[in-house]
Amino acid sequence: MGSESLEASEGIANIDRDKCRTGIDGLDNILNGGIPRGNTVLITGSCGTGKTTMSLEYLVHGASNDEPSLFISVTEDTSKLLNNMIPYEFFDNTLIENGKLVLIDMPVMYKRLGLDKSEFTTEDIDVIVQAIGDIVKELGIKRLVIDSITNVCFQLKTNEKIRDFILQLGKVLSGLGCTSLLVSEISPAEQRYSLYGVEEAIADGIILMSNLERRGDLLRTLQVVKMRGTTHSRSKYVLDMTHIGVLLVPLLKGGGGI
Repeated sequence: MGSESLEASEGIANIDRDKCRTGIDGLDNILNGGIPRGNTVLITGSCGTGKTTMSLEYLVHGASNDEPSLFISVTEDTSKLLNNMIPYEFFDNTLIENGKLVLIDMPVMYKRLGLDKSEFTTEDIDVIVQAIGDIVKELGIKRLVIDSITNVCFQLKTNEKIRDFILQLGKVLSGLGCTSLLVSEISPAEQRYSLYGVEEAIADGIILMSNLERRGDLLRTLQVVKMRGTTHSRSKYVLDMTHIGVLLVPLLKGGGGI
């Protein structure tokens, strides 16, 4: 992975915490062994940067290693999502058949909870967090992805409610030993890591995925901005979406990968 120095996230020395290996070798190397278990991590970036595919690969690797995994889709129907995963060799449909990988459509959950509305109240937040926590506890979920948290926040409206929701959710999931990825959508011109600016301050980690134009080509890049509980590289890497999954190589100063 090159000779990039590892920097302590948040200025804290490396802590001997149990790591959740993502199964994506390059990312695990960047994170010095994986994501500290129980962390809630923001996967942030603009359209087409590979956020959903990488998050699903993280879940598939977990499910394949007997760690029940849950994908909560907020906007895209999960049947369409599965069709998009067919070309990738890492995807195994039997994991869904065996209940190791569970996919839930958030709008269906909202309807069952009686929350078919445009704006959620503080009481609604409690109901949503409890419902997600109940599912995680009942199924023994160890890895979770919400795609996207931005769309959930859109129905919360205020920074106070967004903060309350993410704090509550992170506390519940961490307490259940679940390591979670929250997909955040931002525009390419954004100077922050989340749409509302609240999510990034609360999350235990931030993984920034971007598009970089180089000689007429559009490269995907990945950079770990912060990760509490572990040392990690803060260098930028070129991300390649291949049929076998995500591959990462260091970004050379000239703009390309090795």
